[in-house]
Amino acid sequence: MSAVSNTQTWFITGAGGGFGLELTRQLLALGKQVAATTRASFDALNALQAQYPRQLWVSKLDVTELDSIAPVIKAAHEHFGSIDVLVSNAGYVLLGALEELEPEQIHRQLQTNLYGPIFLIRAMLPYMRQQKHGRIIQLSSEAGQITFPALSLYHASKWGIEGFCESVAREVAAFDIHITIVQPGRASTDIDEHAQTSVGQLPAYQQSTVGLYRKLLTMGRFPSIGDPVKIATRIIEAAQAPQPPLRLALGEDAYKNISRALQERLQQLEAQKDVACSTSRTDGIDQRPPQTTPRPSICQTHKKSG
Repeated sequence: MSAVSNTQTWFITGAGGGFGLELTRQLLALGKQVAATTRASFDALNALQAQYPRQLWVSKLDVTELDSIAPVIKAAHEHFGSIDVLVSNAGYVLLGALEELEPEQIHRQLQTNLYGPIFLIRAMLPYMRQQKHGRIIQLSSEAGQITFPALSLYHASKWGIEGFCESVAREVAAFDIHITIVQPGRASTDIDEHAQTSVGQLPAYQQSTVGLYRKLLTMGRFPSIGDPVKIATRIIEAAQAPQPPLRLALGEDAYKNISRALQERLQQLEAQKDVACSTSRTDGIDQRPPQTTPRPSICQTHKKSG
């Protein structure tokens, strides 16, 4: 895929606001073609379409309506002739202790943030595989690598989509299709305006970490330090790199929080090394094929070094 082609076509979900709208603005200014989709917010996109009538194609798309995804992609592909970059950006935050959440809230959170993106990418892959190139940008969050109380379902959706994308990236690399998981920290977008909360708050959680987190949010103790304009620019740069990164943390807070979480996870794993190695088979049976060159066991290496 040419990194300088002005006829490059992007397909963006959640383009009516936030990162999706900012990406659309910047791409149009760069001369790119954009298929912008949104569930309900059309005002800003309609204004852009009047300014860029030949470059911008706008359509309604609610990713929770799974049967509607493939027809919209097909229509966009027919309109522009190709789709080079997919930006899966639709999503929202659900706040509340697990016990407080209604089944419908749980279902819709996973439908929007996890199932929708899965079906979106699934529907796009045949086009990219046939043209033998493509870039997929999946908007995740620092919440795909760290956790907070009161965000269990949001974390479930973000950790889930990251594992899904990492696996699919291995499946499609041979077709020159690359996936980048974008992990922004808190940024000045409209995501907080669209956040949903549990229907009722259980008194038992008011003095717990859940209640404390709610209070800190209300007090503004988690400032949005990320700049959506700069974040969108970095996403565009990553999508056009010859070898785009699998993960892209954006924001000083995202970098610090993810780094700390990974270090803590590694420390916990190292502390379990002896226990892990103690469960290996000791009957001498090697299940590798005979032609496989034996590799030293990390447990044996650990014992020797000890």
